[in-house]
Amino acid sequence: MNTEVSKKSKFIYLPLLVLMFTQIGTSGDNAVLSVATNALMSALHANMNDIQLANMVYSLCAGAFMIAGGMLGIIIGWKKNFRIGVVLAILGEFMLALSSNVFMFIWGGRFLVGLGASFMIPSVLGLIPGIYEGNDRVFAFGAIGAATGIAACVGPIVAGVLLDKFGFRIAFGALAVYFILILAGSFYIPDVKKSEKKLKLDLIGIVGTAIGLFIFLIGISKVSVWGLITPIHAPFTIFGISPAIPCIIFGLVILGIMVVIEKRVEEANGCALLPQSFIKSAQVRAGLVASAMVFLYLGATVMLINPYLQLVGGFNAVMTGVAMISVGLPMFLFSMGIPKFFPNAHPNKILQIGYILLAVSVIPMAFSLQETGVSYLMYVGLAIAGAGQGMVSAQASNVVAVAVNERDAQQSGGIQATARNVGQAIGVALLGMVMIFTITSDISGQVSHDDKISNQVAVAEESKTYSFLSDQNFEKTISDIQMSEVEKQESMHINAEARIHSTSKALYVLGFIAVLCLFTTPGIKKVK
Repeated sequence: MNTEVSKKSKFIYLPLLVLMFTQIGTSGDNAVLSVATNALMSALHANMNDIQLANMVYSLCAGAFMIAGGMLGIIIGWKKNFRIGVVLAILGEFMLALSSNVFMFIWGGRFLVGLGASFMIPSVLGLIPGIYEGNDRVFAFGAIGAATGIAACVGPIVAGVLLDKFGFRIAFGALAVYFILILAGSFYIPDVKKSEKKLKLDLIGIVGTAIGLFIFLIGISKVSVWGLITPIHAPFTIFGISPAIPCIIFGLVILGIMVVIEKRVEEANGCALLPQSFIKSAQVRAGLVASAMVFLYLGATVMLINPYLQLVGGFNAVMTGVAMISVGLPMFLFSMGIPKFFPNAHPNKILQIGYILLAVSVIPMAFSLQETGVSYLMYVGLAIAGAGQGMVSAQASNVVAVAVNERDAQQSGGIQATARNVGQAIGVALLGMVMIFTITSDISGQVSHDDKISNQVAVAEESKTYSFLSDQNFEKTISDIQMSEVEKQESMHINAEARIHSTSKALYVLGFIAVLCLFTTPGIKKVK
């Protein structure tokens, strides 16, 4: 289909369905990974740090290159940009399915899928302003948010069935076939008119921004592994301290320099990787924060809830997927329902209510945690979080698009997608850091004051660094320490309590972040 779209024509559903299925596919890839913890540990001998890194590499790659994907789309055309991304995703999914080791899985498959998403997601968000306008555009953006909800709801179940019945290789292989079908469906996407002005690719901006984002995200993602200040498992040190904070600072310095450079590039060429309209507009910043928060919460679910359900509650992949219906279904209903039934609602109020729901949701989740699993309150909290994510997702993209001109609105897809992945990366890293440090501190502190544990055993346990471990894996970790059965059982109990405390603390940090987001909403204009 090569017919150039007319926005005044009747609402076109088929292209929107293709774009929705694309969003489901990219979210589905993360959904498979979210329930594949046990499978990857067994088949590829991965540990929790590997699982976290597998999550992070996608965000690192996508976060670093999605802005470039957004700019490239307005130069070569959104449909071509979209297809490049789909082909990269197909190659990445096949590599994930065929991986023989963790290195190939993470730095081969996950990297390629992240790179493919760098082209696909900006294209999805860039095509919508080019195809739809007014309330149709609001509905279309809401539908993309709903697609994320569908992926969160259905993806883990389908992934769980495939994983439990056939293994992770078939699950990722099925995703490769899925993206092949998406590639076929791209023929039904209409061409969006490109800018009549010949635009120059901002290579300096692409390289500089990618380097800055990558170094920043590496620093963020490695805090819990390398250490915040005192080195833990750092590959090197800088003036005797962990390289994590220096990487974060260095990345931010590069990005700050790039903001200045990009201003000059836009003045000289009429376009830039980072248009000034994105930097100067408070509404754009509020929309980017909203986009980041939706995916931060999705990442937090993978980081905090799924491991607890699987490693503590003993959930298999299907059971974990069924549990995720609690968050996916409300997210779908609110993402679609708000723009459909309340098209004239003020986005300011919708976002505020959404953030409040996100903040409140962590309370029942935290109270649900038990030594051997979770209570029904977990599902209550997940449902509240899903409703909050749906409300925020329904408004985030259009809040950005309506604040800038049409060309920048199309290009904003890359900025929004980057905000999503940076938000998810920061969230996963921050919460992971809170969990790891809290667990180690709790176990070390409690064993030293426990009358049932001898001083010799306590000193031996205090010398270790702990991650989030199941009872079985914790027992293996302390198996080299000579202790009585009573001491072992007490240590197991202390680890169970530390898991509850660390997860609860991370959840409350997550809720506090949602509260802070409330301060970004004043001044948002009503979408017309």
